[in-house]
Amino acid sequence: MSVDREKQYMTQTETDIAFLLADATDEVEIGIAPVQAVMRGGRRRRARRWAMAAATAVVALGGSAGATLAFAGLPGEHRAQEVAHPASPEARHVYDPQWTTVSRGTYQGKEWSVSVQVWGAPRNETEADRQFDAMDALGMKPANVRVPADLIGKTSYFATRGWLGEHAQQVMFNTVRTPESYAGTDLEAIATRFSSDPASSGRLVIGIVAKTAQEVTCHWKDGRTSVAHLADGFSAHDDGNAIRTVDGFRTANWFVCVAPQGTVYQSAEVTK
Repeated sequence: MSVDREKQYMTQTETDIAFLLADATDEVEIGIAPVQAVMRGGRRRRARRWAMAAATAVVALGGSAGATLAFAGLPGEHRAQEVAHPASPEARHVYDPQWTTVSRGTYQGKEWSVSVQVWGAPRNETEADRQFDAMDALGMKPANVRVPADLIGKTSYFATRGWLGEHAQQVMFNTVRTPESYAGTDLEAIATRFSSDPASSGRLVIGIVAKTAQEVTCHWKDGRTSVAHLADGFSAHDDGNAIRTVDGFRTANWFVCVAPQGTVYQSAEVTK
């Protein structure tokens, strides 16, 4: 192994260890707010790398590891059709991601939103270079990617939150080659905040559930609950709690729960 590759391996291993330690610290809060929580539910599966935005506090909740993520458009999918009709990078969303708004609302008079970007897998170094630059232009930092070539053959996603019209912060993201599907009551999510304001820490929950999930119930520390239902489109009566299909993420759905004023996250579960 060369020195450069050994350094890269050591750096990646340190990242893996950090998240394994988060898994091991069930119900232990480290550091100071804002709180960023890792929540897992459903069947236990193998450990995997998981990337989240850096925060000054991390909380690992629940004793079971969540299912890994599932994406459409991965290498090998519809291979026969691709051989016959090779899709262009633009058609595969290599340079311009599919972008879906999952939830939006108002906090202290300002509008916030939660969105998910899904970037198609580059097939060569040229595509990877252009994708890396496109991500950088949007302020996106892919997981475990040191050089553009690390993106080849991998699909990337970024869940972001922040004020409408301003730069959004990535809070849940990954870059993967062979992810797994969610099924049944599998659930994985984070508890974060509406924006850069630490006063709202723990009040916004963002996560992924199986396509079959019709309802997610989030429990708050004061005993109240919020229920996210499968939704299509937006209306003036939306309360921010919703499960939505995300373009390019065909084998799992995303959900958002919003805590009432004066409380923060306690737990979440698929209830229907």
